[in-house]
Amino acid sequence: MNLRQPLSRRTVLRGLGVSLSLPFLEAMLPKSLSAATSMAIPARSAIFYFGTGMNMRVFTPQDEGRNFTLTPTLEPFAPFRDQMTVLSGTYLEHGGGHGGDYPFLTGTSAGATKMTISADQIAAAQIGHHTRFPSLQFSETKGTGYPGNVSTLSWSEQGIPLPAENDPKAIFDRLFASVSVDEQRLNEHRFRQRASILDGLVGKAKDLEKKISATDKSKLDEFMTSIRGVESELQRDIAWATTPKPQPTTAGMGDFQQKFNPIEDARRYFHLMYDLTTLAFQTDSTRLITFMVRVESAGGALVTTKMQNLAGGFHSMTHHGEDPVKLRDLARIDRVYMEHFARVLKGLSEMKEPDGSSLLDHTMLAFSSGMGMGHSRDLLPTAIFGGSALGIEHQGHLKLPPNTPLSSLWHTMLDRMQVQVPKDFQDSPGPIKQLIKA
Repeated sequence: MNLRQPLSRRTVLRGLGVSLSLPFLEAMLPKSLSAATSMAIPARSAIFYFGTGMNMRVFTPQDEGRNFTLTPTLEPFAPFRDQMTVLSGTYLEHGGGHGGDYPFLTGTSAGATKMTISADQIAAAQIGHHTRFPSLQFSETKGTGYPGNVSTLSWSEQGIPLPAENDPKAIFDRLFASVSVDEQRLNEHRFRQRASILDGLVGKAKDLEKKISATDKSKLDEFMTSIRGVESELQRDIAWATTPKPQPTTAGMGDFQQKFNPIEDARRYFHLMYDLTTLAFQTDSTRLITFMVRVESAGGALVTTKMQNLAGGFHSMTHHGEDPVKLRDLARIDRVYMEHFARVLKGLSEMKEPDGSSLLDHTMLAFSSGMGMGHSRDLLPTAIFGGSALGIEHQGHLKLPPNTPLSSLWHTMLDRMQVQVPKDFQDSPGPIKQLIKA
């Protein structure tokens, strides 16, 4: 029986002209059964992309099951081995070469006439209204990169790439920087101006519809779909304009306000980016993040520039020709990236929810690539972490049937977030049953 009305997660304290968002409090949970507690804590999901694959001979465990032996590449995950599953046998139909970034979350090849919506944006359309930001896009390079190798993993319903941000300061300010009363009023005025303009466009489009052919009406419908998307986004902006941004605790993290050159300190850069992932989830600023950790073709320089005695640039070494020195150095580079990635697992595991569980228990994180060993479309470096409170049953090392679509993993994560998945979702045959608690 519910003994009281739970406090709204958007509750703010107001006084003396100042308002402040509250953190996630126990009072925001229903005072009832413990099962309801877990249900009230939101599910989060983050997907990471490591362009140009990894050295799978040092990545893939030789043994299966929960007691598998961590390979040198995976050793940084030792503290989280009970909260991870390495997936062997994943396959990206339109991957391989350097075009795997396009189909990674969309299932659509780089040469397609029109791209399709990415898996994260399917979720954003259904659960994004709960948070200030329906989703966030991070990358080592800013923007979209389109029409070359892209800097983003996210694509809208209209097949438009969503720009990514690579500057920790810009991300921190967008998430948490306070807005003055004057700025808030100006923003509200701008939002309403945009609403007025959109209303005018909708009216003109309706008048035009009476004068055009069936073919043109079809094109106009696509245009109107885009307009409705902008209208929806605008309504969100208006609704959140008066809601104060959260003020996170950043103890133990770096200085997000100090500008620096990431190429000079890759460790610091990636730690800030992974800490921002933790903070964004901890403050419920968003529940969906994609991060292009290493872009295709040109990626890798952030890590390799300061590494000593490498056999060449990262991209050139991926064309290793079985050279043992290049293979060794690729494994060294992979290890560094995994050491950085362990930062976000540590941060999420140390953040506690009101019921005593960790933020990691309520967050699924997965990484993979658009290619495997030798630029293939199979044998992808794939793993999933966290999400035990969402019904994820970790298997340690799970060998899937050969050529299991990577989309099956995205299907699993969407399913665990209670997102309705289209029947024809990419090439997925369904969620990976071994990952779901009975």
